[in-house]
Amino acid sequence: MSGQAYDPNNIFGKILRGEIPCHRIYEDDDTLAFMDVMPQSPGHLLVIPKVPSRNILDADPAVLPKLIPVVQKLAKAAKEAFEADGITVIQFNEPASGQTVYHLHFHVIPRYEGLPLKPHSGQMEDGNVLAANAEKIIGILGN
Repeated sequence: MSGQAYDPNNIFGKILRGEIPCHRIYEDDDTLAFMDVMPQSPGHLLVIPKVPSRNILDADPAVLPKLIPVVQKLAKAAKEAFEADGITVIQFNEPASGQTVYHLHFHVIPRYEGLPLKPHSGQMEDGNVLAANAEKIIGILGN
């Protein structure tokens, strides 16, 4: 347990409340998936639960069985949409791990043989690129 309280004003909390826009890919009663604005590879997306938790250490265990199938579904869709050789799924917990947004989230990142991930640099991707990438994944999900 982190001992830290969940801050509802984190960026993903604001996205869930509609206060900050995102390029949505998938949504159900329990989860939301959207494009990462600082992608490390084309098609890099995030999957988050709608209920508050800082990370996996303080998440309600009942949330995880609803979240993981969505991570899998979107990993398959992103791999197909971006003709990737593989998919990296990453989930960070607390600052020492590299967590910077304190709302539980899974990174789903298409990967290619011989190509390293770009750094998560703080350089935001063009919105039109993110929208087009979201549409590629949405198109696969619609099949």
